[in-house]
Amino acid sequence: MTDLDRLERWFDEHGLPYFVGDQAETVERWLSSRRIVALIVVLIGLGVGAGIAVSRTIGDAGDGILSGVAVFVALLALYAGRLLRMGTMVRWAVRRTFGSLGLLLPLLTRALPLLLLAVTFLFINAEVWQVAALMSRTVLWLSAGAFALVATAFLLARLPEEVRAVEDEVVGDRLQDCCDGTPAAELAGGVDVRVGELPRFARANLVLVLLFSQAVQVLLLTAGLFGFFVVFGALTIPPETIESWTGQPVSDLPSWLGRRLPLTNDLFQVAVFLASFSGLYFTVYAVTDETYRRQFFSGLSTQLERAVAVHAVYRALRENPPST
Repeated sequence: MTDLDRLERWFDEHGLPYFVGDQAETVERWLSSRRIVALIVVLIGLGVGAGIAVSRTIGDAGDGILSGVAVFVALLALYAGRLLRMGTMVRWAVRRTFGSLGLLLPLLTRALPLLLLAVTFLFINAEVWQVAALMSRTVLWLSAGAFALVATAFLLARLPEEVRAVEDEVVGDRLQDCCDGTPAAELAGGVDVRVGELPRFARANLVLVLLFSQAVQVLLLTAGLFGFFVVFGALTIPPETIESWTGQPVSDLPSWLGRRLPLTNDLFQVAVFLASFSGLYFTVYAVTDETYRRQFFSGLSTQLERAVAVHAVYRALRENPPST
């Protein structure tokens, strides 16, 4: 295995497929405007077709809309995960998150007290139950998806700043230090390495790695809060109270889901709505709170600096291979 092969393997293991020149060029071709337009048209057509088929089969337009959106999102995720290699980044983010749960808890405890105070107040608010418990299941999932899109937009607006800050740190002797513990450690002194700006796809790769790392944290928090609301609601809010808040009889979950979750449909919908809203709240907090950002990026900045340094060595090797 050549030096370049070892570096490319290291990039792939660390969720950095766009750092490899050939793969970045392949992704760029798959992201051409012509292919993207064709992809969106095809996916919309498949989503509409699936929605119509489900609507005619079940007889519910809401389920048809939800199914069409689900098909569109699933196929888009498949395209991104396989052809755009984002699955590699997601797997790395998941491994890193579950491998450092001890570091994650102190970060979450900064946001949880105020978050729990705010959403618990909303949870015992009659107006929230009137909105969330009585909305259709289609509107519920679309609302949760809208919260996720807004959270993603917040992250994408701020994360490029963090990547640029990391690039500025890897200069001079710092590059050699950052290569320690990587396949580039012994190569950094043998090639003419000049640290410049990362290619746009490599920079986008770092932004996506940060995005997926934060998204995994938000999903864990959201799942935990959903469980909290379910348990808290089942123990403290009787059906009579729910009926007085909503003005409607308490409804049961669909049979296929009710067998797995012993709770009412009203509680399930409120728990989903508030848990997804809490995910948005936590994301905004993570983006705006300087102390949280500093603690979050302290665990990632070393790995990002290492990626920038290894890429500088990799690019130098590709442009000027050492003579043998």
